[in-house]
Amino acid sequence: MSTLVLVGDSVFDNAAYVNGPDVRDQVETKVLDDWAVSLLAVDGSYILDVQNQLEQLPGDAQILVVSTGGNDVLVQTEVLNDAVTTVGEALLLLGDAVGQFREDYCRMLEAVVATDVQSYICTIYRPDFPDEEFQRMASTALGLFNDIIVEEASLRLLPILDIRAIFTDSGDYANPIELSVQGGQKLADEIAGLIDDWGSSTNRGSLIIPEKEVS
Repeated sequence: MSTLVLVGDSVFDNAAYVNGPDVRDQVETKVLDDWAVSLLAVDGSYILDVQNQLEQLPGDAQILVVSTGGNDVLVQTEVLNDAVTTVGEALLLLGDAVGQFREDYCRMLEAVVATDVQSYICTIYRPDFPDEEFQRMASTALGLFNDIIVEEASLRLLPILDIRAIFTDSGDYANPIELSVQGGQKLADEIAGLIDDWGSSTNRGSLIIPEKEVS
């Protein structure tokens, strides 16, 4: 038996937000019979919590999928409400937030690499805030943090699953920042597909971009 392990936050541990199967259950229905799915992700976790989750890795772990950073960004983007007099001041505030994010994310990635398990790193998907202006601000700021994820994961030759491309419909969200059953199903499809890449080095350090659904 081989195990696919999900670590991180409520992107995977979303049972509290859905009336139906959570992401772990949805992935499990799609993997082959000789694969199991283990959920180590914990709702509300931050980047540095991943290191504790990794200590619980099962001995038969063959694939590790990491989705973390969203809660850290939520805390850091509180600076969006700070008053500044110039755009330059705003960039400096964001720069401080981004710097702390990079430091924490690098520590987490080193712990992931140390497991020696084939690992995939997820970007942070865009939120779905009803306030159009705040949505634009949050999405713009989020790009800075996702740049760090892509850059640092690539430096360590870890493939990046760019889940930003998956959630294109308001029905993908249970609330502005959590996935619905519909969104979870889309994510589960992509995660289950990673098994096809297992054992190869085809995607080492590359950005895996899911195909967008055509409506």
